Amino acid sequence: QVQLVESGGGLVQPGGSLRLSCAASGRSMFNIFVMGWYRQVPGKQRELVATITSGGVTNYADSVKGRFTISRDNAKNTVVLQMNSLQPEDTAVYYCNVRNTFLGTYWGQGTQVTVSS
Repeated sequence: QVQLVESGGGLVQPGGSLRLSCAASGRSMFNIFVMGWYRQVPGKQRELVATITSGGVTNYADSVKGRFTISRDNAKNTVVLQMNSLQPEDTAVYYCNVRNTFLGTYWGQGTQVTVSS
């Protein structure tokens, strides 16, 4: 059974930084999955934050470009989101996601990020 375990959320002041990590387990071949982060606030749809392919090609939401950096370690089946210059509008529950067209899509349980003074 696939498990995605997220860590690193919390409370931070505006302008601060947080680092989210996600460890995938329960099957092989995570290296061929696209890995990424999404976020959701109450009453709104879940939205893409950033994704990274197995080859390291990244994609970011316009709202986080230049502030967030996504990376992955294929040997350890982990994906990391480094978030800098955080703003109150970044407050959300952040979800780890791994997907492959033929092998399926999986979600983590979510981790809360709150940006407030």
